[in-house]
Amino acid sequence: MEDKCSMALFAFAKKNDRGKEESDSQRLTDWLDELLQQKIPEAVKAFSFNLYDDGNSQWSMELVGTRSFDPADTDWPCDEITDFGSRNRPFVWKRAQNWDRVLEEIISVLKTYLETGNHAAVLKSREGAAVGFVDGDLEILFIRQT
Repeated sequence: MEDKCSMALFAFAKKNDRGKEESDSQRLTDWLDELLQQKIPEAVKAFSFNLYDDGNSQWSMELVGTRSFDPADTDWPCDEITDFGSRNRPFVWKRAQNWDRVLEEIISVLKTYLETGNHAAVLKSREGAAVGFVDGDLEILFIRQT
């Protein structure tokens, strides 16, 4: 079940390919499901959700796999693996919101996905995951317990 925070971010609805209205929350879930169905290279140690402010109230997010994971080193997401990711297919949405509110809401949505998403186990199978704006701080979403 989505919390109020994620519902606030994804209150807008769009029509999908079949003409049915679909919330941005469902679009994000579908986007994640599609990405995480593909074979993830063994070299991927962690995942980073990179956020971008595209201007004009438009935001985008990509998912990348990385060769390393070190919560104490904020540069680990730069160690990207080019064989996996969504750079060519980012998730894009419109929202008149400040960046800090967008980050807070995206964190909430991603944590919900990690709890109930169809492919949450794929994300949790690696050392960890984080989210953040590419020019800002990272928020660790989880660290796998060994």
